[in-house]
Amino acid sequence: MLDFPRWKSIGISLILLLGVLFSIPTFLPEQTRSALPSFMQAKVNLGLDLAGGSHLLLEADLNDLRKTQLDNMEKTVRTAMRGETGAADDIAIGELSTNGGKVSFLVRDRAQVDAARERMLKETQGAGLSGQRDWDISVVDTTRMVLTPTSAGQAQAVAHAMDTARDIIDRRINELGTREPTIIREGNDRVVVQVPGLQDPAELKELIGKTARLEFRMVDATADPNEAMAGRVPVGSEIVPYGEGEGNGAAFEVLRRQVMISGDQLISAQQSYEQQSNQPVVSIRFDSQGAATFAKVTAAAVGQRFAMVLDGKVLSAPSINEPILGGSAQISGNFTVASANALSISLRSGALPVKMEVVEERTVTPELGQDSIERGAIAGIIATVAVLTLMLVVYGRFGVYANIALIFNVFLIIATMAAFNATLTLPGIAGFVLTIGAAVDANVLINERIREELARGRKAFQAVELGYTEASRAIFDANITNVIAAALMFWFGSGPIKGFAVVLTIGIVTSVFTAVTVTRMLVAHWLRSKRPTTIHL
Repeated sequence: MLDFPRWKSIGISLILLLGVLFSIPTFLPEQTRSALPSFMQAKVNLGLDLAGGSHLLLEADLNDLRKTQLDNMEKTVRTAMRGETGAADDIAIGELSTNGGKVSFLVRDRAQVDAARERMLKETQGAGLSGQRDWDISVVDTTRMVLTPTSAGQAQAVAHAMDTARDIIDRRINELGTREPTIIREGNDRVVVQVPGLQDPAELKELIGKTARLEFRMVDATADPNEAMAGRVPVGSEIVPYGEGEGNGAAFEVLRRQVMISGDQLISAQQSYEQQSNQPVVSIRFDSQGAATFAKVTAAAVGQRFAMVLDGKVLSAPSINEPILGGSAQISGNFTVASANALSISLRSGALPVKMEVVEERTVTPELGQDSIERGAIAGIIATVAVLTLMLVVYGRFGVYANIALIFNVFLIIATMAAFNATLTLPGIAGFVLTIGAAVDANVLINERIREELARGRKAFQAVELGYTEASRAIFDANITNVIAAALMFWFGSGPIKGFAVVLTIGIVTSVFTAVTVTRMLVAHWLRSKRPTTIHL
């Protein structure tokens, strides 16, 4: 018991000092905290139920999803009909159409119809456990192949799109630095988004409502402007309007339907500035495959124009003066720094697989949260005072050591939560109060065991040593089971349950450290300096 090395005492004291130091910013006003060094600005975030925030209900545009399905299948058909061993293995097709919610195309050589069907069977699959395929394949008029999405396939596509949309929305919100948003699916085609601390939902709506579907497509130079004004364009092309404030007077561009490269191949997107005009732009970089494709296409199209299309609107349509090598490019437009940064976040997080529209929005005020904080603080103070008094009355000097450890435990919990950017919710306050009440359980076990050893006639030093040694085993075993339970709540729970589990887990770890290690250090220093022959416990 007396063998407590100096390096260990210094290490424990340093941990306690850091705990106090890094818990202080949580209690400081925002203006004061922002003046601190960056490593000292971490604080405990408050959840939606305590700080208020924004609540949005998003609904998927299923018509957009069906159109995307058809466009993707059109690309699949073009790719599948190309041979794997060269041109000799190609299947010639024509009149490829996506009208009527179906994909149809003409197989020019009747002898290749069966081969074309086999290739498309490989490109379609079973829709979950329904036993149906995601696309029905039929042959009409001996040479026309028609692919029709099945109900089971559409249901599977909606489920997959909504799961993906939820993950992308989560990444976008966390890019803003907002912690612990609540993002859950509601029904088949809706997502609920709740962001604590964000009182104005306008920025949030702009960020998560943007599909961020980026495409690079060639401008059809063969299109007659007068015909295009009347809505008539060449086969394989379509009219795409400019975005608001774009186009320098032009209302639209006639673009090839085929996408030469898409945002799926981006690996980086950052807000930057155009060197000559110093206007905000978004600098993007493609992966190796995208860079090679971009270089190949631009090398073959020098002197022609290509368009950058975002969510079905043309941003710009510059001329290709020379091959664009290296896989880097800039997206220009009438951007502000904020809008360019928002677009870069959207592109980095990935395009939403389906358009999401806000059907309900409301601001959650922090008034109820403030009342909950005050009541939780009162409960915490009462619990702390009651525990401190009880330990002091029952265990005297050893109760003082337990109380010191309990106070440090509070600071360590707050500092740890701040370090991990954890969010404190109303259930988290309950977990905090519960941790304070249970933190001295270990000291009760230790002190009672010391009493038992003293009653058996052991000397003071030996009784303390055995008390800590024997009780520690039971303490560690009990708290390991508590940590396992808390970890399971965190893993499988969400929202309030997860908030409770976070605080409980941190509290268990810090309370074991303070109740066992810190009090043992204090007792060891007292025994070494005073060397008492008896202990009144």
